[in-house]
Amino acid sequence: MEITKIMKFGGTSVGSPDKFRALIPLIDNGETNMVVVSAMSGTTNSLIEITDLMNCGETDKAKEKINILGQKYRQTVEDLFESKEFKHKGKEFVNLRFDLISEVVLDEYTKSKEKLVHAQGELLSTTLLHMLLTEKGINSTLLQALNFMRIDKDGEPDYYYIEENIKRELRKEPPSNIIITQGFICRNAYGEVDNLKRGGSDYSASIIGAVLNVKEIQIWTDIDGFHNNDPRYVENTSVIRELSFDEAAELAYFGAKILHPSSVAPARMKNIPVRLKNTMHPEDEGTIIVSEESFSDYKAVAAKDGITVIRIKSAHMLMAYGFLRKVFEIFEAYRTPIDMVATSEVSISLTIDDTSNLERIVKELKGLGMVSVEHDQTIVCVVGDFRPETRGSAPEIFEALDNITLKMICYGGSSHSLSLLIDTKNKVEALRQLSKNLFK
Repeated sequence: MEITKIMKFGGTSVGSPDKFRALIPLIDNGETNMVVVSAMSGTTNSLIEITDLMNCGETDKAKEKINILGQKYRQTVEDLFESKEFKHKGKEFVNLRFDLISEVVLDEYTKSKEKLVHAQGELLSTTLLHMLLTEKGINSTLLQALNFMRIDKDGEPDYYYIEENIKRELRKEPPSNIIITQGFICRNAYGEVDNLKRGGSDYSASIIGAVLNVKEIQIWTDIDGFHNNDPRYVENTSVIRELSFDEAAELAYFGAKILHPSSVAPARMKNIPVRLKNTMHPEDEGTIIVSEESFSDYKAVAAKDGITVIRIKSAHMLMAYGFLRKVFEIFEAYRTPIDMVATSEVSISLTIDDTSNLERIVKELKGLGMVSVEHDQTIVCVVGDFRPETRGSAPEIFEALDNITLKMICYGGSSHSLSLLIDTKNKVEALRQLSKNLFK
């Protein structure tokens, strides 16, 4: 069975019975497609709330949340299916899923069981889609991601295992033009139910596309592709029709919500185009992401919130070597990625977005010098042509941000981007001023 395309649909694309039905003409198109589906919008958040309540010992509140979410799904089934037969089958399946959630949550609690609860959203949405197609007389196959999707001990995709097992699972199934599977969920190296973190359905689609070497990976959302700025804050943004993998990775990492940052890498590994499309405007071509570079002046702006800046000042840096290595080893020990770095003769400033080990990191850094920490920062990333041979400077950017304090500047590390650190309270004004100055 040769798969032509991977088609990933996010939570908003399956957010209601009408949206489920709207997928049918998109996926039943005569090609052989693997359809990767997220949980219905809001479901994963609700499941995380349920497990958080259990972690805090608030059993009654957790039960209430389970009942509310279960009732939402029973109503979805009632509105989704036409026949009594499928209404009954759908409710029976939903009841089984929520019985499992209740059993897991109210039993002896472990981290692996928490991940099992979080996985239920994708298991629900994919099964309901499969049942809807069956009711409509459309042949489809439901492939369980937990039978082939696996991460290793470092939390990275086990590509060899995934390729061998997804091909084995496909060989077991009768021919079908629509193969449905879950995004986000997987098993870990110990066989426990796990996941690819939030937004991981994009990552699932790209991994599957890479191991099956498909012609195109499509990410379907509720927006017409990458915009040149954030349409939530800036008016009159425009769609970027083509990006390189590097440009898309920069935009995704630095705040463009349409694409999960990790999802570019597997596609780039196999040079598979990634297309971003809108389920509400399927006729729109969207944004295509390819390996070819097409440098142009300024392409887009993105912003990433939740940034913390750490500054280390030490006279031991002066005329010394090995100091930066000691600093970075501390972050490596706590598996904390660094976004931006700026250094002088006696100080270093760097930013992180994962503060789960901040206290321990700061404690160790104090052994190297004076340490200060500042929260509520935002990285603004401008993507475009920043090759040294074609651009001597970027005056338009600094003119646009003339009235905004710049805490750090990262320029020269990438030929695709320039990054700036500002207070989060200034983010919206910065995005608007950059749009006004760069995209006239």
